[in-house]
Amino acid sequence: MHAPVPESNPPPVLNARGLACRRGRRTLFRGLDMQLRPGSITWLRGTNGSGKTSLMRILAGLSAATEGVLQWCDGAGGQLIYIGHSNALKDDLTLAEALAFLARLQGLDDADARAHRALGLLGLASRREQPVRTLSQGQRRRGALARLALDDELPRPWILDEPYDALDRDSMATLSRLIEAHAARGGMVLLTSHQSVDLAGAAEFDLEPWRCA
Repeated sequence: MHAPVPESNPPPVLNARGLACRRGRRTLFRGLDMQLRPGSITWLRGTNGSGKTSLMRILAGLSAATEGVLQWCDGAGGQLIYIGHSNALKDDLTLAEALAFLARLQGLDDADARAHRALGLLGLASRREQPVRTLSQGQRRRGALARLALDDELPRPWILDEPYDALDRDSMATLSRLIEAHAARGGMVLLTSHQSVDLAGAAEFDLEPWRCA
């Protein structure tokens, strides 16, 4: 059930063995094994309630697995970018200020310039100086996803939970190009999506075989 890997077969950036997740009295999944490699795009599939978001939060270090072993190789776990359902933008800052703040958290220099460039790529150049709280849901989502365009030098792992939500067709195409370019330079991408999207080279990882009734 492992996702296919590139023919060059580079060492995995993530090894997970025997993972289990319990929420309250319910075990969502158990015995899950996963390997993710540089240059891979993996689409995590599963029905509602199967534990997709819970698994992604475990892999991102935001929750603990009930059982199992999780290993990020070469410190990659400390470099990953996780974008979940929350956009993680400060409402009282302008969009440019909020994104520059995230750039600094990633340890990037020239944070302001990077933020302006990234917002331009996501079609938000005209919204740079607007307070985040005044933006539409779709604009906030694009602002959060602009974080993916801040750094094209370090192939950080990306874990993206429903990144296509609230996006129009053009923005979806822009996001797909960012994901494909990131994988092409050796980045690893794990994502979920209820939307039908076309991502070159993407493999599916179905959570159902490990799901507990």
